[in-house]
Amino acid sequence: MKDIVLARNSGWIPKVIREDGLLKLMLGAGADANHDPRTFTFSISEAHLAVIREDLARHLLLWSAVLPLCDDAGTRGRLDESAAVALLDPILLAAPADVDALFQRIRWDRSRLIAHGADIGLLERGQVCAAMRAATETSNGKRAQEYHANRRRAERGAVLGPLDTAMLKYTGQYLHGATVAKRMPDAVDPALLPRVMRVIATAEQACAGMRIGRDPRRGKRATDKRDWNRMETTVQAALRRAHPELVDDAVRTVSVLMCSEAADRSRNTPMEDDEEADGHRAGLDGSARKTALSFTDDKGAEQKWVRDGPRTATAEFWEFVGDRSAADNEVFTIEDEEMGEGIQLHFYADSLARITTLRKGEGGSDPEYRVEYSLVDGIGGYRRMVSAFVRGGCAALEEHGPWMSDVAEFERARRRRDAR
Repeated sequence: MKDIVLARNSGWIPKVIREDGLLKLMLGAGADANHDPRTFTFSISEAHLAVIREDLARHLLLWSAVLPLCDDAGTRGRLDESAAVALLDPILLAAPADVDALFQRIRWDRSRLIAHGADIGLLERGQVCAAMRAATETSNGKRAQEYHANRRRAERGAVLGPLDTAMLKYTGQYLHGATVAKRMPDAVDPALLPRVMRVIATAEQACAGMRIGRDPRRGKRATDKRDWNRMETTVQAALRRAHPELVDDAVRTVSVLMCSEAADRSRNTPMEDDEEADGHRAGLDGSARKTALSFTDDKGAEQKWVRDGPRTATAEFWEFVGDRSAADNEVFTIEDEEMGEGIQLHFYADSLARITTLRKGEGGSDPEYRVEYSLVDGIGGYRRMVSAFVRGGCAALEEHGPWMSDVAEFERARRRRDAR
């Protein structure tokens, strides 16, 4: 039989229950192997209950000290009840100076106290009892998040000014740098918003006309890391010239915002439009000579394309790659059976082979091929190669060389490139 003896308004603060005639403190902490919350209990006395009932600060301090024991229990282990019981008298019944001294020796959950209103300055100086005079039953998790974010920055030596803080809040990365950057003007102090918008305008002007293309080698929605790095470098250089007062964290968050927005635009662009942009950059006229092509991968999948279809060959091919590419599937081929030529893309080696049929197999004899290899510079290089082949076959690839027919020579060139 379990009866609740004491429960504060905040649902997570430990409750006092009576179970089989015994008083116990009950708290939820962590999760089990199925990600369900774990509940722990340990025995307390009537004297402990009296303090818990009357003194919120001591109640919260006890909670803060017991939580590390719950963490030690993990997903399956038992709470070290002896260690938990050993905390009761020193925290609930001892003089404030002794409590402060205890918290210098034990592990405790600082964020829990900060979320419930603890004075951060006093906590930092080890005056935990005094720090808890302003404690509240209501929890403010954001306050604890801000504290830890500032501690992480302080450990890196980063000190934010008002504008730096405003920039991080505008992009939503003030509490955690791993958060997806977005525009949040309402999070900024209205007095600082005009200065924030001038910084954003500088960044937008710096990357105007730049784009981040897609990289189907890494999936249908993946984008080109090189394009990202190029835009990031451009934006950061412009910000440092125009706004030298900004710290690195503020500069970085604005560049991440610009790159994230450009990447989203690319992901939401139909493949045909994406290919058209690549065509303009490569100087293509958009009229492919090929009328029928076959796409294959290293797993035996095959897809046909004909010129009278609704989509371009390059769009169809990169869609095929985006659907099929994986760590164990990095070789893709485009073949024109009628013309007897094709190209094979080796994503694992940043290389490409162009294959031309010199003599078709007749009378049971094997066909004869000419195979030439070339190094490829990232996804942009692959796009240019594919577009050139679709437009003009193997002959159109000549300018994208050099081409090597000797495999040993090619491997030496590839090793030299990789060594750089």
